[in-house]
Amino acid sequence: MNRNFRDGLNFLSKLTLKRVWNGLKVVVGFYNAKISGRPTQWGLPFSISFEPTTSCNLRCPECPSGLRSFTRPTGMLEGDLFKKTIDELSETLLYLIFYFQGEPYLHPQFLELVGYAAQKNIYTATSTNAHYLTDSNAKKTVESGLDRLIISIDGTTQETYEQYRVGGKLEKVLEGTRNILKWKKELKSSTPHVVFQFLVVKPNEHQIAEVQQLAKEIGVDEVGLKTAQIYDYEQGSDLIPTIDKYARYQKQNDGSFQIKNRFVNHCWKMWHSCVITWDGLVVPCCFDKDAHYRLGDVKVQTFRDLWFGESCRQFRKTLIRSRSEIEMCKNCTEGTQVWA
Repeated sequence: MNRNFRDGLNFLSKLTLKRVWNGLKVVVGFYNAKISGRPTQWGLPFSISFEPTTSCNLRCPECPSGLRSFTRPTGMLEGDLFKKTIDELSETLLYLIFYFQGEPYLHPQFLELVGYAAQKNIYTATSTNAHYLTDSNAKKTVESGLDRLIISIDGTTQETYEQYRVGGKLEKVLEGTRNILKWKKELKSSTPHVVFQFLVVKPNEHQIAEVQQLAKEIGVDEVGLKTAQIYDYEQGSDLIPTIDKYARYQKQNDGSFQIKNRFVNHCWKMWHSCVITWDGLVVPCCFDKDAHYRLGDVKVQTFRDLWFGESCRQFRKTLIRSRSEIEMCKNCTEGTQVWA
């Protein structure tokens, strides 16, 4: 059976009548908002990202964790806060991403939290640099019930890999990947679905075919070629690929760069998903890395009150009126290709 098809069947197995009904309410509410110009929201998010930690062992450019450039505090997600929120949302939540900033495996109870969500039949995914996928952690990962494991590789040689993954060791990534695949086989488990994520930048664009071949040789389920967000892109960057297909930005006649996508005054993200930081702040999406647009705090209010509350309503209203009023939207991929 095709591995992606098998993962798709696994995802569909998480559907329930309540989750389907909630999803329909979200979709209808979004299109009603687009047509009417009113920020209608009739369902709860069916996808959320929960941040285990802001800490990271690497120093990747274009990453606040790697650059140690946060203005918000760093820390670790409290298990009780996570469980309280998941308990509230579990009947309607379909997809849970254990990632925002930082390296999830640095959280000492990370896999216990994965297991808690998996027990509620929620599709769970995480993204890792794979430096902590020891034999023991790999076994625990498979046993946790994690559905999707995204492994950042970004190079097929150490020289290329370390140009973006500063401080990283490619051999650790490959070793960790092999550990996961070994324990999937040992435990006769079809999960997690293992993805090699290759962030296409100028230094590694010549290795796209090589990473696909490497994944095939190791037995990885899928390769995802991802386009890179560049913060200061206007005057160009050494990271912007020369292969147009993999660049989010295009060069202008005057030598400057601009984002490719057409700027539209709506955003599907703010209807079906959100991000919850390690300390309980709810922000609109993964572009708000420093939590500037705070919609509420699950430490002091229920998620339902927050989601249908005035702060969320006003933010959605601004999105419909003019996304150009929101600074983080100006470098947003909504409407363009993230996965090439």
